[in-house]
Amino acid sequence: TPNPAVLKFVCNKLLTKTALECKNIDETIASPLAKELFKFPFVKEIFIDENYISVTKFAITEWDEITLEIRTFIKEYIENGKTVIDETAIVKTEIHQKQQEAYFDTLDVTSQQIINIIEEYVKPAVQSDGGNIMFESFDPIEKRVKVVLQGACSGCPSSTFTLKNGIENMLKDMLKDEAIKVEAING
Repeated sequence: TPNPAVLKFVCNKLLTKTALECKNIDETIASPLAKELFKFPFVKEIFIDENYISVTKFAITEWDEITLEIRTFIKEYIENGKTVIDETAIVKTEIHQKQQEAYFDTLDVTSQQIINIIEEYVKPAVQSDGGNIMFESFDPIEKRVKVVLQGACSGCPSSTFTLKNGIENMLKDMLKDEAIKVEAING
């Protein structure tokens, strides 16, 4: 990934329909795999979405020293049929609720347009880098769009600037509104 602290491990099958970010072992209730990964002393954060797992490491070690160990662990864990994510145990947080269709239906038209643009044009590129982006809010008075960055994008040295400018320019162009500003929040 562009974030030097994160490595993305891709699986050849669907792991989850609901993205899950675990900033620490206390947030692993829904993911036995994430809980096991936190037992490695160099694992700082875990992000699981669709068919990949993004692991953020502490600076105490280099990727070339630990990649094979993590890859082997994840591969054997999945091959042994162990639970990666128990979707029923995902805590219904505000972020989780904002991913649901019922929430989308309550939003104003501009917010819905913004979400559709992010989902279609931005999210696939972000996911290919091992991260995720979600719409947080739109303030029609200030013309401010807030997005949440997760996984490899959260805390990436270049992501906030790159995504902010890329998304901002795309929204200005597609919504025909030069006053739009984007604020990126690390999840």
